[in-house]
Amino acid sequence: MRLVVDLNRCQGYAQCVFLAPEVFALHGDEALRYTPYADDSRREQVARAVAACPVQAILLDEVDKADEAYDLPPVGSDVR
Repeated sequence: MRLVVDLNRCQGYAQCVFLAPEVFALHGDEALRYTPYADDSRREQVARAVAACPVQAILLDEVDKADEAYDLPPVGSDVR
């Protein structure tokens, strides 16, 4: 599944960080970092994070495995 966060709309309430910490993280006080392609095993956590966003800044797009172009590391991993 693919995630898109409207960073102009995001106000840094961080509800997503609490509900899906493997996908979302705060960088500093308010800057949100996230993994745009979340693993299907995180589907329930991500759905809760999307629903909990008070400003509805998170969009969830169901993507087939064949369409996924990237194998990105989890947020906070030290891969550069």
